[in-house]
Amino acid sequence: MLNHDKQAAAAELPTNYWLGFDTGGTFTDAAILDAHRRVIATAKSLTTHWDLSVGIAGAIRAVLAKMPATGTREAVSLVSVSTTLATNSVVENRFSPVGSILVGFDDGMAERSGLLNDGMGTVIRVKGGHDATGEASEPLDEAGAIAAIKSCMDRVDAFAVSARFSVRNPSHELRLKELIREITGKSVTCAHELSSRLDAPRRALTAALNARLTPQIRQLIEALTKVLAEEHINAPLMIVKGDGSLMRADIALEYPVETVLSGPAASVVGAGFLTGLRTFAVSDMGGTTTDVAVVDEGKPRVNAEGALIGGWRTMVEAVDVRTMGLGGDSEVDFDRDLKLRVGPRKVTSLSLLATQFPDVLKDLRALSVQDRLPEYPTLYAHRNPGSSLPPHADALERRAWEGLSDEPRRVSSFCTNQTGLAALRRLADARIATIAGFTPSDAMHILGIQQSWSREAAELGAKILAIVERNGRALDRTPTVEEIAQRTHEHIVRESGRIVLGTALAHDPGIDAKNGRWGALGDHLMEDTLAGRRFSSLVRAEFGLSIPLIAIGAPVGAYYSEVATRLGCELHVPEHAGVCNAVGAVAGVVTESIDILVNQPTFKLYRVHDPAGAKDYSDLDEATAHAERVATTLAHAAAVRAGASDPAVRLDRTERRANMGTGGDYVAEMTIRATATGRPLAGTTH
Repeated sequence: MLNHDKQAAAAELPTNYWLGFDTGGTFTDAAILDAHRRVIATAKSLTTHWDLSVGIAGAIRAVLAKMPATGTREAVSLVSVSTTLATNSVVENRFSPVGSILVGFDDGMAERSGLLNDGMGTVIRVKGGHDATGEASEPLDEAGAIAAIKSCMDRVDAFAVSARFSVRNPSHELRLKELIREITGKSVTCAHELSSRLDAPRRALTAALNARLTPQIRQLIEALTKVLAEEHINAPLMIVKGDGSLMRADIALEYPVETVLSGPAASVVGAGFLTGLRTFAVSDMGGTTTDVAVVDEGKPRVNAEGALIGGWRTMVEAVDVRTMGLGGDSEVDFDRDLKLRVGPRKVTSLSLLATQFPDVLKDLRALSVQDRLPEYPTLYAHRNPGSSLPPHADALERRAWEGLSDEPRRVSSFCTNQTGLAALRRLADARIATIAGFTPSDAMHILGIQQSWSREAAELGAKILAIVERNGRALDRTPTVEEIAQRTHEHIVRESGRIVLGTALAHDPGIDAKNGRWGALGDHLMEDTLAGRRFSSLVRAEFGLSIPLIAIGAPVGAYYSEVATRLGCELHVPEHAGVCNAVGAVAGVVTESIDILVNQPTFKLYRVHDPAGAKDYSDLDEATAHAERVATTLAHAAAVRAGASDPAVRLDRTERRANMGTGGDYVAEMTIRATATGRPLAGTTH
């Protein structure tokens, strides 16, 4: 699916430049490749969540300024972007409110979908749905649906519709989509459009996530389009999907959930491209998360069960990536037992905050000499430029908002308990406020590994944390700022090694951890390996990574030399590791797959579940031929619609056979998969 063959691909590339972007939680990265697949320019800019166009414009203008003298904006023939925004939204539980309509779901199905949990939006259940053969179980309750839609339309930004067995007959979903658009004019996601596999509850969850992510992706695409127009770049705009392939930006607006794990997928493509390796583990550490994947002979593992993000098992086909809330901007504090904790939440580094707002230094100095500290002493917060409180905010969120200003304030000055802090965090999740605190980036400033921002602010933050620990533990002395920084560094080294080993072990059947543990002996060996300790004085035991490790992302230089040493593996940190995702964004291809099901509702009657309508055959070969024609046509059309140039189609068949009871068997069910792959169509948009 992902092509890493540089020589074969180079001949197919246009003679113009390709521009790749990665809009992450902390930085927006940019890279320009020429026709010979060489990286000729890179740049970074801080991601500005309150107005993405600001950070995007900074990265675009910085990278364009580095183009060769012969290069012009008109020479850019393709723009492609990968993004962690959808992934981070799921991990951080930051969504837009949606209404999910479940058709024909019983109580158990609704419960299994997870949509009844707090924070998952409005759920409406109506009568209808189909059975396994595609026949209606009962008529669609249009009157009940219309009343429910009208009752919640003002509380939601979008709708998701999921009907029982809609993959066998989508008519009820399509009718509701039509009604919702007529009544509300709001966007609607149908579950059958996202997956052709059975499992109605998971399809419902995936559809709801798709609807909830639409505003984030729309904001990104609108910001990109605006900046490209201002820079007079008229090239097609592509988005990286979770499997590493590409799709046009307007298609991504319809299916934003497909961009979940877009950033990690681009990192897999970019890692193979930059190193030339075909078998490796790749760890991508950004500001918010660390993502790890394994590639075997040029083929990344795709999770057949669907991408698992933030505890949600979706039906999105994506690179099998393990994600941890651990990054350069993870919040560092103490848990209830006063153990150092890093992540999973992201905050702005104190060293950066003090650079942007110099008065913060004065307040940190005053705090650092106090013996009795307020709650949350290292946390500051401010309103984001141009932001306003949404009308649906609750009383606690309004109170937190009133405590904020355009300049940073101590969180303790207006939040006195965890409930108030949770309300403030919701404002930060909504991107209308920024919370700052001590982070690994601050620790790296103390250790002299990073020198970008204010070292004094970082040291003051560590000193305040040290006072918190001294008072809480009744220590005889206050830990030094260097000790706090070293412990932060050690924590990240161990946790990074843990996720790399866990991801690699998961590829060996039967070896994956059960509930995060490998048994007493395995856990002991794992912990000793990660801590750099000898397992036994009498028994020789080795536990490490047997394939190369590629480390990418801006923070990896501070940690991964030690990670690789402890894992006993070969380490590759490519030249452009800090912008690897941006490189990977333009190194992929367009790939679209279509599945057509053939089954036997009665013996010797073969039903092809064509999206245009089921068709029955008495001969299996005729049914198969029809399914192959439909799959090929639809996959080719989908790839062209997604932005492919002259895609090629490959057919695969999977069968489920049943025993006849006389020693023979028969095909009970067959799935024809057509996969269309092609280079993205480069050029100009007009």
